[in-house]
Amino acid sequence: MKKAKKGKGVVKGAPSGFVISLMVHAAAFVLAGALVVFNVVNKEEKKFVPPKPVERPKMKLKKPKVKVKKDSKPRSSERIVTKVQRANMPEIFLPEMSGIGDGIGTGGGGGGFEIMTDLAGLSTMFGERFTTGSDLKGHFYNFNRSRSGSKIPMSPDQLKDVVHKFMASGWRKSMLAKYYRSPQALYSPAVCITTTLSEMAPDAFGEGLQEGYCWAVLYEGELVYPEDITFRFWAVGDKFLGAAVDDETVLFTAYKAADKTLFGDIWRSKDPKDNVYYFAESRATPSDWITLKANEPRDLKIILGDLEGGLVYHIVCVEVKGETYPLTRAGTGPTWPIFRTGEIPRDTLDVMYSNLYFGDANLTNGPIFRDYVAKSSAPETVAEPVEETPPAEVNKQTEPQMRVWTSLTGKTLEAVFKTVIGKDAVVETANKKQIKLPLEQLSPEDQEYIALARPPVFDINFTKTSNQVPTPPISPFLGGVQRPLQMFDYQFGARLKQTTTGDYDHELTVEFFAIGEEIVGDKMILLDRQTSTFIPSEQEKRVFEFLGKPDVHLRRIAYRDSAPVRGIRYSGFLVTITDKRGEIIAYRASSNYLYENLENLRQLQPNNYFDRECKRAFPTQPSEDNRGSGAIEGKYD
Repeated sequence: MKKAKKGKGVVKGAPSGFVISLMVHAAAFVLAGALVVFNVVNKEEKKFVPPKPVERPKMKLKKPKVKVKKDSKPRSSERIVTKVQRANMPEIFLPEMSGIGDGIGTGGGGGGFEIMTDLAGLSTMFGERFTTGSDLKGHFYNFNRSRSGSKIPMSPDQLKDVVHKFMASGWRKSMLAKYYRSPQALYSPAVCITTTLSEMAPDAFGEGLQEGYCWAVLYEGELVYPEDITFRFWAVGDKFLGAAVDDETVLFTAYKAADKTLFGDIWRSKDPKDNVYYFAESRATPSDWITLKANEPRDLKIILGDLEGGLVYHIVCVEVKGETYPLTRAGTGPTWPIFRTGEIPRDTLDVMYSNLYFGDANLTNGPIFRDYVAKSSAPETVAEPVEETPPAEVNKQTEPQMRVWTSLTGKTLEAVFKTVIGKDAVVETANKKQIKLPLEQLSPEDQEYIALARPPVFDINFTKTSNQVPTPPISPFLGGVQRPLQMFDYQFGARLKQTTTGDYDHELTVEFFAIGEEIVGDKMILLDRQTSTFIPSEQEKRVFEFLGKPDVHLRRIAYRDSAPVRGIRYSGFLVTITDKRGEIIAYRASSNYLYENLENLRQLQPNNYFDRECKRAFPTQPSEDNRGSGAIEGKYD
């Protein structure tokens, strides 16, 4: 019988069970894939449905209306003026960003940009670095330098020719464009540059004590008044001063008669009173009569400057037609009000008064040439000085008062703090009974009260350093003559050393006042004022010190060979230490009147003049022996 053949299954060479299993798994895989594909393909895509819009109430916003008069363009442009009726409003003071303007060069100072952050002590007779909105805007021109700042040859005769051509051209500023112009502008409501050194002009405009000759300042502004008015200027100028209304020359004056005639073909006064009245250092010249219609502005330009160097002064007053003015100087001439486009700031008044002779001009009365009327402020009163007392130094403790003491357990006791013995506080009740209270059992408030009531004792020292500043170069056109001038830069400070033992962990405030005084006169001036804080226990070797401004300028000069030296010198100080309660725990003063009038002293700012009650006062004006003989005798050379 034949053997049966082996079955080969579905796949050759493979067992039938394995093949069947493989086929089952393959079928299952295909089925699963089909299901996945089916589900993916047929799954409905999600759609984003935005939420319903939320209704918000609408607010009516008003567009803010802010009037800002601030010129920050690199180059000044011609002004377009429209007639606008302005309502009465307070004056707005805006700080000015300096360092922007024509002539930003590489030499002669004034390059780059600078943002003004501290306006204290920036008042000069030439103006201030911020505007009230109705000022004359002035720029300094140095004709010894090109537009880029490089040195160029220039003489007084050449400058006369430059100024002559400028005025003859209709006061076109392009005629001055090739000369160096200060980036810093100054703003002034008046032209009242009383007798000073020529070098003070570039210094006022941030150019430093450079060439004090062959320079000019060009002021520009509006000439406007709220009512119809007819008036004229009265001016003196050393070495020259001119004015134009709508670019038409209405005034020119100079220190020397020869310089006046130089501009005769442009403008010359025909008034018989020309060269009759004198103020400052020479005789005054009247302008043409000028008529303004109410609130109709006209352009005003004033140019002033120096030729050879030395002393300068430039003053512009105003005479209203039909008005009468008081006579001064033994009845030889009237005192006119200074020409103003706004109220003169008090700091500027101080600078002007410091070298203004009595009767030369009135700085606080007269018309103000602007298109609105503001309420005038009453003049400040000046108190009589009192006798000075000897220097004083005090470390003091406040007299303790009756108070409620509280323990950590809540018990209370009304008593007066007396002292600390060891770890106990000694207090005294109303019936004079003394009780010891353990310090560690008192409330934190009571413990702090005791610490503040027992401040450390300090050795208080006021420090000052100074160095003499080199005088500016002598003008080559003065024949080697130089005024007796001394200039010093001071820096003041305070140094405190704790002389008692024990830690004091509370903050203290130290404040110092550096005081100067007039060399000729009885007024003081606040040179510097600084405040700092410290915690005694955190100071190395229990010593704390800090310094004030590094360049407090003091100057002294005799404007005449026979005249006394005028200026400011260092006089004294006051240092106070105040705790966190506001109690002064110690002070040291060079004169007792300073501490006795501390509240008045704290109302002052650096460069403010004051009297013996520490109330603000005007500086002492120069006497007649400072005035030049040329003004009295009618001489110009």
